[in-house]
Amino acid sequence: MRLGCGVALTILVFTLGVFGQNDGATFKAEVRSAFVWGEDSPEGAVSSTVQDPLTGNVIPQLSYAGIDVSSRMGFERAGSGQNGSFLNYTTTVVNRTDSALSVRYGGISVDGHPESPLTVLTDKHLNKKKAHAKSDAVELSEMNCFTSGFLASENIFSTNTASQALSVLPGTALTVSSVIRDVRSYSLRCSIEGCYPTGTIRYYVKVNSLDYVFVRPGRSATYCGK
Repeated sequence: MRLGCGVALTILVFTLGVFGQNDGATFKAEVRSAFVWGEDSPEGAVSSTVQDPLTGNVIPQLSYAGIDVSSRMGFERAGSGQNGSFLNYTTTVVNRTDSALSVRYGGISVDGHPESPLTVLTDKHLNKKKAHAKSDAVELSEMNCFTSGFLASENIFSTNTASQALSVLPGTALTVSSVIRDVRSYSLRCSIEGCYPTGTIRYYVKVNSLDYVFVRPGRSATYCGK
């Protein structure tokens, strides 16, 4: 499946004015650059899908100028004594160019409401009681999405690392993950076929100066809990 993808929407505003006997022209350009999976644009990135070797599900992918960005989304219920569920996504950036790429955290929203990434704690000796009391923290070892291998744990965008930039050298790939806590009272919908997140999830990463955006229905998320 291959679709066109919109990018680099450019709005040009011309203001013409006459000052005395001289004709003057003021030129102003506003550029917004983003690739959104599934949107059409002849000069933009290309949307496609690849098969997830782990689950067999399809993974959306954006390709542009030697850069491939693919991402899968998952969820699991919060542990005992915790509210809501965890929404997570892992993004892989493949660099087929001759230059290094900079990858930064973009953002995520659920039904139009921006959410902040959680702090993922990896210290085995941390105070568990204190960690559970923090709504913005989660232990990596207690999330099955990490321990099962669905989420990559080598690189994580969390509350304290969201401003950092990761580098992808030419001919290499990088995978980075992020997690949010969904505390909506209606965050999951369940039926005899199973449960899935409700609403629409929009998230993106920034590669160099361009945003790679994925807009996905909650139903497309993979359950990676126990």
